[in-house]
Amino acid sequence: MSMLLLLLSNQAWVSTAVICNPVALSPCLGAMVSAFVQPSIACCTSLRDQKPCLCQYLKDQSLQQYINSPNAKKVGDTCGVPFPTNC
Repeated sequence: MSMLLLLLSNQAWVSTAVICNPVALSPCLGAMVSAFVQPSIACCTSLRDQKPCLCQYLKDQSLQQYINSPNAKKVGDTCGVPFPTNC
């Protein structure tokens, strides 16, 4: 998990009035790496805030394995923020 946080901290983009910073998704980390952890309210809020950035995260090779995982998709569905299928 610390490796993911390190990778996330080195990435930042700007997209339509949203600062794209994957570290903002850190409240979702537990739920994204474990099928047994439910996303928190903080996770869902962060995911909604970062929704315009998800395509950028999916295109980033250092983030793809986390953002494109089945658990991440479950987190998105649970939070009502489905991950994009086409970017």
